[in-house]
Amino acid sequence: MRVLGVDPGLTRCGVGVVEGVAGRPLTMLGVGVVRTSADADLGRRLVAVEQGIEQWLDEHRPEFVVVERVFSQHNVRTVMGTAQASAVALLCASRRGIPVALHTPSEVKAAVTGSGRADKAQVGAMVTRLLRLAAPPKPADAADALALAICHIWRAPAQNRLQQAVALHVTKASNPSKGRIA
Repeated sequence: MRVLGVDPGLTRCGVGVVEGVAGRPLTMLGVGVVRTSADADLGRRLVAVEQGIEQWLDEHRPEFVVVERVFSQHNVRTVMGTAQASAVALLCASRRGIPVALHTPSEVKAAVTGSGRADKAQVGAMVTRLLRLAAPPKPADAADALALAICHIWRAPAQNRLQQAVALHVTKASNPSKGRIA
């Protein structure tokens, strides 16, 4: 499975591509940051984020795109920029028919470090170890994008099984004669 992780941000949008399957060593295929100038107007910044993500999609051809779920912050201005960059990533992937998943920061931290309250340094250290890198990716947005991709690779099989079980349960509940032996 090849996954593009996106840590959305208007000034720095972290991107990272990881390939592998749960239970096997993972491989980093690329990591970076799409940057925009804080002085540019919002429309130009969003176009720059779109162009950057499109380049990553063209170059790496991921099977999935994973975006950090925007959560409430005290700084409304920051959360708005994050939400706007997140929407651009969702749009780029959806336009191409690439499935998109959203994971919360605490979900990603828990998957990668074992604690949903891990700090940036702990996430960077674990990403470095899991991907067998010489040093943590810089800035932290890049490491966070890789952590998102790792989280999805590890959790997608379980999530798929849960979705299949729910779908089967719903089918049986809506048609009680299904599943019975005549």
